[in-house]
Amino acid sequence: MSTLTPTTPLQGRVAVVTGASSGIGEAAAEKLASLGAHVVVLARRADRLQNLVERIAENGGTALALTADVTDPAAADRVEAELGGADLLFNNAGVMLPAPIEERAAGQWQRQIDLNVTGLMNVIGAFTPHLVRAGQERGVADLINTSSIAARNIFPNFAVYSGTKAYVTHLSRHLRTELGPKGVRVSAIEPGIVGTELQSHVTDRGAIDWLEDSKESMDWLTPQDVAETIGFLATLPPRVNLQQVTIMPTAQTA
Repeated sequence: MSTLTPTTPLQGRVAVVTGASSGIGEAAAEKLASLGAHVVVLARRADRLQNLVERIAENGGTALALTADVTDPAAADRVEAELGGADLLFNNAGVMLPAPIEERAAGQWQRQIDLNVTGLMNVIGAFTPHLVRAGQERGVADLINTSSIAARNIFPNFAVYSGTKAYVTHLSRHLRTELGPKGVRVSAIEPGIVGTELQSHVTDRGAIDWLEDSKESMDWLTPQDVAETIGFLATLPPRVNLQQVTIMPTAQTA
């Protein structure tokens, strides 16, 4: 007999969330757990992951913490061994380091590429066999990648970051054509400005000033706003795949 209820539509599913120690990843892990999924939270900060797992448990959910860097794909083996594999992957880890291209901040360029592109691909490579198997056995699996409105809009000094996010969006559209026939839905979510730790990594003075000014002119999205959207995508009927979702603060014009 099915244990699914209207309030736990993800009961029986295993959801892996990368970048889960803060922001969108943390909020999404809590949301997916509240919908009944067994959540695997993956990030580098063990103390934050442990606090998250405890909070999920206090709210009646189940979660497993894996302390790992997304540039290391070995976490999939543990998920396979302990939980039989994942059928939902929220590929969310990323970093934003805007700077004028003339500064030639090669270290920042590489860090964004390593995390936003190489790390993303490592996680996809590690968990795709899980997703394909689940799609064929259950009739549905989900790969949701965090992109950004920067994938399509133009922001001075954000060229490298925007390039990495354009990669995520375009990759997701291609993967949907490969994996959709195998029961794996692929979506890219493109948020506008969200209040997370991402802004605290910014070192460019112009970008910092722009972000601070934007706080005065609009209400930024919260991580919970994006998490609600992730939950919506994951609970759609298996026949429905929203391949691209843009979520913006109401007052953000670009």
